[in-house]
Amino acid sequence: MPSTDFHTEAARTVAPRLSVELLPLLAEADLLDSPAGWGGITTRAGVLRLEPVRLERDLELLTGWMNDPDVEAYWELAGPAAVTAAHVRAQLDGDSRSIPCLGLLDGTPMSYWEIYRADLDPLSAYYPARPHDTGIHLLIGDGTNRGRGLGTALLRAVADLVLDNRPRCMRVVAEPDIRNTPSVSAFLNSGFRCSTEIDLPGKRAALMIRERALRNLL
Repeated sequence: MPSTDFHTEAARTVAPRLSVELLPLLAEADLLDSPAGWGGITTRAGVLRLEPVRLERDLELLTGWMNDPDVEAYWELAGPAAVTAAHVRAQLDGDSRSIPCLGLLDGTPMSYWEIYRADLDPLSAYYPARPHDTGIHLLIGDGTNRGRGLGTALLRAVADLVLDNRPRCMRVVAEPDIRNTPSVSAFLNSGFRCSTEIDLPGKRAALMIRERALRNLL
C-alpha cells in the first residue's frame, strides 16, 4: 500500500459542476461498474463478495485493522478513527476513480480492498499505463487469516471479478512494497507477473500486472 497522500491526491480534487458537455468525460473517468453489483465469486476458502465501505457502519472495524502492527507497517494509517476516516472519505467524496470495499468471505468481513482506475491515478506517471488499467490494494484484517495462502486465493478471485465485470480493462495492476515479501509472493502465485520495480513516494514497489490475455494460462 502506498503512502496515503500519493493515492488520495486525485480523490481529494473537488469535482466540477456537472454539465451536458462534462457527462461523457465523467463516464470515461468513473468506474461506473461498481463492485457493489459484481456479485460473489467462489474461492477455496468460501464465497468472496466486495461491498463498498459505509463509514457509519465500518469505521470501527477498519480502524482496528489499520492499527494492527503488520498492517500499519505498509498502510501507515495507524491512530484514531479520524485517520482512517479521512483516508476512506477522500475516496467516497471523490469521483469514483477509487472505491473502498470490504471483502466478505461467506458473509463475514475479513479484508479491505481499494479498486481504482490506475490509468487515472497518480500511479500512471510511474509506468506506461493503458486505458482502463484497474488497480487493487488489499489488506487482510484478521491476523489469523494471514500466512496460509489465503491472500493468493483472494487476489486471484478479485482480479477475476475485475476482468469479468470491466470488459474494457485489459490489465489488473498493483504496486506492493518490495519489502512486503508475503504480499509480493501472493501476487505472483495468483497469476500476476512482476513487470518492474518502481520508485513511488515513500516506497520502492514491485509493479505487478495480470493480463486479461493470460488469465487462463497463469
